[in-house]
Amino acid sequence: MLHYSYSYSTPQPSPPMSPLVAPATPRTPGAPASDASPLPTITLTAPPSNKRRRRGGAARSSLRAIRAVRALFRSLPILAPACRFPGVIPRHGGGGGGPRGHGGHIGGACRTTGTLFGHRRARVTLAVQETPGSVPVLLLELAMQTGRFMQEMGAEHLRVALECEKKPPPGAGRTRLLHEPLWTAYVNGRKIGYAVRREPTEDDLTVLQLLRTVSAGAGVLPADAVGAPEGQDAGDLAYMRAHFDRVVGSRDSESFYMLNPDGNHGPELSIFFIRI
Repeated sequence: MLHYSYSYSTPQPSPPMSPLVAPATPRTPGAPASDASPLPTITLTAPPSNKRRRRGGAARSSLRAIRAVRALFRSLPILAPACRFPGVIPRHGGGGGGPRGHGGHIGGACRTTGTLFGHRRARVTLAVQETPGSVPVLLLELAMQTGRFMQEMGAEHLRVALECEKKPPPGAGRTRLLHEPLWTAYVNGRKIGYAVRREPTEDDLTVLQLLRTVSAGAGVLPADAVGAPEGQDAGDLAYMRAHFDRVVGSRDSESFYMLNPDGNHGPELSIFFIRI
């Protein structure tokens, strides 16, 4: 006869499951999950002018030839009686008529997007973009706290003057004006220190990405949505965005004039770049 033996074991509790951890994102490799809002994906494109430069290389030689012909005609004696033309140099400020046409736009100027932003207790940054969806062509950090600069914006007129010296490097051409690395900064005639041109950081691009759909306006972004300087309680990020008319006076002078969306009302902001 066959005999069967049976044995019973007390069921053991299964080990606790480890909590699920989301995979690290490319922005913060290996960082633990947090309650902060996820940072947006950067979709800013190259400035349109860069694309035009790539396509316009073949036409440069023909433009040089046209300029040479024009210079030849300018050197010939003028036989016709002299004619006087109305001035074309823009005049700003003051009360009187100026060159602004419909919507306050300056004739012949190039329209750009300017954004002043920064954490309230950190330095203010100026970003100039050809379109709100493009990478900035100029990013300048001023030696002034954002909160103080926004207070200065409460005045009726705000003039920011940026000066640099003409020091071309030996054996090389002169640097483009907006590519100068260091400027002496003045706000309404008062020297505030220096302004430094720098490349945009990931935090800068995050701010501009969040403001991509904003054409003009001012507001505050929470610090956890844009990131804050490490080891600092810099406060929320304040910003002001507007359209600017860019006027090129010469290779050593350019000006940016803010266009108020409500016409001539509100504060007036002008930014001057001068190489002396």
